[in-house]
Amino acid sequence: MPELEQALAEVAAEMAERTDRGDVATYIPQLGKVDPRKFGIAAVTNDGRVILAGDADQAFSIQSVSKVFALTLALGKVGDALWHRVGREPSGNPFNSIVQLEHENGIPRNPFINAGAIVVSDVLLAGHQPREAIGEILRFVQFLADDDTIIIDREVAASERATGYRNFALANYMKSFGNLHHEPELALGVYFHHCAIAMSCRQLAMAGRFLANGGRNPATGHSVVSAERARRIGALMLTCGHYDGSGDFAFRVGIPGKSGVGGGILGIVPGVASIAVWSPGLNEYGNSKLGSIALEKLARMMNWSIFAPDAGRRQ
Repeated sequence: MPELEQALAEVAAEMAERTDRGDVATYIPQLGKVDPRKFGIAAVTNDGRVILAGDADQAFSIQSVSKVFALTLALGKVGDALWHRVGREPSGNPFNSIVQLEHENGIPRNPFINAGAIVVSDVLLAGHQPREAIGEILRFVQFLADDDTIIIDREVAASERATGYRNFALANYMKSFGNLHHEPELALGVYFHHCAIAMSCRQLAMAGRFLANGGRNPATGHSVVSAERARRIGALMLTCGHYDGSGDFAFRVGIPGKSGVGGGILGIVPGVASIAVWSPGLNEYGNSKLGSIALEKLARMMNWSIFAPDAGRRQ
């Protein structure tokens, strides 16, 4: 088994040679401008190592990866009461589908599809102005990554708002069922802005450390969430983190992961490391094509799978 440094270098070198890189998300105009040749990967181990390869220090729009952090905050605010408004099951449908909402009385299937994340944003908005809720999410991500240079890309947020007709439809539909407590445009303002957070692979992997370490920041030992909550967030990432491609990702990679249409993926190896990968081209499910391939290769090289009994010892 190779050392992690060697494995990341090999994965990055192989991805650099690939020509079929998927398609960037042109339906959000700002994302359509990103160079599809970019590829970065970072791993932050629980013993404090930070290992980088490729464009790991270039910031990109994390998009739906931010839903992991928004969910963590929402659970901190309302606990299990959240599950009265959002389900915990895979959707089996595209991330922006409206079909299930009609059959399930405006209750989104899980917090990682767009409808579910809009409800989570509505929860975070309670008692706040949108600007305050957005600031709270950004500060939380900065705290997790130990990096106050992380910003929200205002141009991406504006681009999402200008073209987010499907998300407006989802929000208005849920409002009609009483599952949004604020006006749709306010909840959507929070949603669009936290999806527009810009981070590098290094920063994203740093922010995910607490999920790889039983809810604690391994650098300080301070608890971010309980170990039980960290496990449950990881379970949702495994079963729902890649939309209707979640089963295939679990089958091929075998670790919890959350993707975003900006081409980023946050992967968690419990007890071992947090990994972030970025390649802007997407596959048919809206997940990073090379990012998924890279994590599959890395997991196989390092025997990193929650289904491998000795995975926690492989670093």
